[in-house]
Amino acid sequence: MKILIASDIAEEGIDKLKKEFEVDVKKGISKEEIMSIIENYDGVIVRSKPNITEDIIKKGKNLKVIARAGVGLDNVDVNCCQGLGIKVVNSPQASSDSVAELAFGLMLAVSRNIARADRLTREKRWEKKSLMGYELNGKTLGIVGFGRIGRNIGRIAKACGMSLIAYDPLLTDDQIKSGDAEPVTLEKLIERSDVITLHVPLIDSTRHMLSYKEFEKMKNNAIIINTSRGGIIDEDALCNALSSGKILGAGLDVFEEEPPLKSKLLEQDNVVLTQHIGASTHEAQKRAGIMIAEEVIKALKCK
Repeated sequence: MKILIASDIAEEGIDKLKKEFEVDVKKGISKEEIMSIIENYDGVIVRSKPNITEDIIKKGKNLKVIARAGVGLDNVDVNCCQGLGIKVVNSPQASSDSVAELAFGLMLAVSRNIARADRLTREKRWEKKSLMGYELNGKTLGIVGFGRIGRNIGRIAKACGMSLIAYDPLLTDDQIKSGDAEPVTLEKLIERSDVITLHVPLIDSTRHMLSYKEFEKMKNNAIIINTSRGGIIDEDALCNALSSGKILGAGLDVFEEEPPLKSKLLEQDNVVLTQHIGASTHEAQKRAGIMIAEEVIKALKCK
């Protein structure tokens, strides 16, 4: 059987696959190139790019598995795969620690004006009084989505003296309590939180989960953290809340359009922006490569 690796994954994962299959590594391959060769493969592995669309899937007459080295499946037409009996696998556990650590880092960066302090220092502007921040100790962290990443960020926050409240419609109250968090409704979380961190997939029910109405209900010194998917926040509403001073600030690793070259967020001084780097650690990428290789082997070898 043949596997196409269309993205950059860890060598450890590639080596594991080569022991079981014929493997072609074509990092950065275009959609046109994939279309021209996909029918030769039993499986394909990608990261966040390229997109594995319906036309590619239907052209892949021999496809048995499509693998995403990472968490989200935004770039794979899962419905089409299900209709054709093609397995779809991913490696969600691989980056949980890395994403949680980045989310907490963004909390610190926003609450203590770290990014702005760095900019001013490089500009040789010593303006300590304008950089007065807030402690996280004693504050309430609202976690939207209490899965692996949500629990990990909760563990870190708890160690820093924060109290936890969480909303997750897929979990029971007891399951949320087992992670040392108080279960609440989304509305109560928005009203009570000093910091809100988002850890949910982008689906119809979560798109623009935070918009104008939600920002109006937040505390005036609230901080928003998003390391999940950009479309969960209405960026126009966020910009309005930031520029009007309705909330204190935001830390964003993801955007509605990536890269956000035309986003109004670039003009905001009270937001810290990173480049979708939640999973971008050496450890997470090694785990993702190994885990996705194991998932592909299981999908193709196990009946």
